[in-house]
Amino acid sequence: MLLGSTAEQVERFAPGLAAVGGAAGDVPALLQLAVAAGRSWPLPGEGRTAQLWELLASVAAVDVAAARVFEPHLDAVAILKQASAIDGAGEGSWGVFAAEGPGLRLRATADGTGYVLDGSKPWCSLAGQLDHAVITAHTDDGGRAAFAVDLRHAGVTAEEPEWIARGLREIPSGTVHFDHVPAAAVGGSGWYHSRPGFAWGGMGVAACWLGGAVGVARDFRDGLRKAAESGREPDQLALAALGETDRIIVAALQYLARAAERVDAAGYAAGNAAGSSSGWSEAQRVRGTVAAAVERVLQLVTANRGPAPLAFDAAYAKRVADLALYVRQHHGHRDDAQLGSLTLKGDCPW
Repeated sequence: MLLGSTAEQVERFAPGLAAVGGAAGDVPALLQLAVAAGRSWPLPGEGRTAQLWELLASVAAVDVAAARVFEPHLDAVAILKQASAIDGAGEGSWGVFAAEGPGLRLRATADGTGYVLDGSKPWCSLAGQLDHAVITAHTDDGGRAAFAVDLRHAGVTAEEPEWIARGLREIPSGTVHFDHVPAAAVGGSGWYHSRPGFAWGGMGVAACWLGGAVGVARDFRDGLRKAAESGREPDQLALAALGETDRIIVAALQYLARAAERVDAAGYAAGNAAGSSSGWSEAQRVRGTVAAAVERVLQLVTANRGPAPLAFDAAYAKRVADLALYVRQHHGHRDDAQLGSLTLKGDCPW
């Protein structure tokens, strides 16, 4: 539907996508759906990356916050498989916590055959409701590595953040504290960020952003149709905005589809290897292009629909607020500066 899946593929996953709409706002129910998806949905780099991204985008088109539940769990499943070290990813719900914050530091210390985690980690979405997480921590060699941890352990304390944002209200992201919590290594030092799968996961997030923009665009289109049915035909400005929205979304979808083909061409075996900078360059191009598309669609739609839907249409207002916050995971000009640095070194296709 979004990235070129066949009718048979769409039909196969239709019940799960329909269930997302019914579970919107119910995080425990969404987590159960995400766990089920982790057992059957494709993983990136295995030949069906476009289908995976289409499914993520389709979830976000229904409910952006639901995509914030699905995407981390599926990313964790992929990470654990890429590491070829940990079994049982299908058991319970997973998050991925890799953010850093000023004044906070999570340390991993070798302890017999495993590790223990001590310290604090910021921006841990839904930590109090998840069963497990793949989490990055600082190691004794001065690097960072990924670890699998049981969030139900007595040494884990998840703060209840004062989440004042109007977007993603059901997905608060707070700080989690670890006190001598056992953890299993997922890859070695530096593996988490250097693997091609890191770039693939970043592009999967972009698919969610784009799906959210599709949902906003559908609200716009449906609103114009409803108005026309009641005798209020759209004027040229509204039609121009809808046309530009269509052009932006289709172009971004086509770019994402081509990126999925390149991921699959690289092959899943690359997921275990150290990645080249070109993989992250492509991810930054995809993420930046999609983020710009999302921002422009939000601008076009909200300006043309005006204040009434934002004030009185709960589903539309939620979608806009959720998406505006979610797309801020792209760091704007800072990410472009990182891409520019790679481009200056010759890591570009032109």
